[in-house]
Amino acid sequence: MPTMKAAIFVEKNRIVLDDKPIPEVGPSDALIRITMTTICGTDVHILRGEYPVAKGLTIGHEPVGIIEKLGAQVQGFTEGQRVIAGAITPSGHSYACLCGCSSQDGPGTRHGFRAAAGWKFGNTIDGCQAEFVLVPDAMANLSPIPDELSDDQVLMCPDIMSTGFCGAERGDVKIGDTVAVFALGPIGLCAVAGARLKGATTIIGVDTVAARMTVAHTLGATHVIDFKDGNVVEKIMAITDGRGVDVSIEALGTQATFESALRVLRPGGTLSSLGVYSSDLRIPLDAFTAGLGDYTIVSTLCPGGKERMRRLMGVIANGGVDLKPLVTHRYKLHDIESAYDLFANQRDGVLKVAITP
Repeated sequence: MPTMKAAIFVEKNRIVLDDKPIPEVGPSDALIRITMTTICGTDVHILRGEYPVAKGLTIGHEPVGIIEKLGAQVQGFTEGQRVIAGAITPSGHSYACLCGCSSQDGPGTRHGFRAAAGWKFGNTIDGCQAEFVLVPDAMANLSPIPDELSDDQVLMCPDIMSTGFCGAERGDVKIGDTVAVFALGPIGLCAVAGARLKGATTIIGVDTVAARMTVAHTLGATHVIDFKDGNVVEKIMAITDGRGVDVSIEALGTQATFESALRVLRPGGTLSSLGVYSSDLRIPLDAFTAGLGDYTIVSTLCPGGKERMRRLMGVIANGGVDLKPLVTHRYKLHDIESAYDLFANQRDGVLKVAITP
């Protein structure tokens, strides 16, 4: 049986490159030869044992590649075509999809843990940190890459761009809004860009890494705050003349950032949560005004599917955003263990790592 190289979860703190069989293509599937992928913060949660997946699973959920083989029932695509697929791969016909929440199209609870249902690559099925990946329900999930766009330009679409933008969309950012984004990692930076595109006129980014704060300015932040320089909540309230922000976007997944995002809201404001949390959250009584503040708290799993990918690539093609600066490091697949070491430990100013076979 033909084999390929793949990054495999072995056990807590061990993701290794090893041989696996090249997947067999079912009637509605497509086999994609990966030309570029990346490592996500969620993959680091898997590495550290904070998010449970099966041993032996291929990790990764951000595929850019070329159609190697199509299932017999797949129409509208051709072998050799450049495509991406979202990190979330809905079937298009489940109850979740038909209710308008395709990101939750999946198995739900497993091993006593409520899984992020619609996220399959590198979660419930083999992912794309490999030479090949099998895309299920290909007609609902493959999106052709326009000829004028490079792999680098579309690399963020499958997850980071879709997730960050959805933080602003789910927060219902409006023209003229004030938005605070807590944590300027790749998702937070995309949330900054999404808030700008949605019409926010004051965008406050919070981080402590100078390079990230610089990129935030280029993507639309009007203010950046170093959380090591004093009380972030007080600083944001001062910037807003005591009013608070219309929308706060939490993009790290910690109690501290969640609580700060809640405390800076204006009455009736919205907290849009993008973080992946690894422990229970607590809602402080005073920050929540005992439940009487008319606040809205929403969470997001990045939208997937071919139409979402088409729209995101359209934003890039028309100059709405340039996310190439987020790629700070490049590795070959055979060096992916070193790439994980760099990314998981956030060394050398890393934002995103491009992985190419």
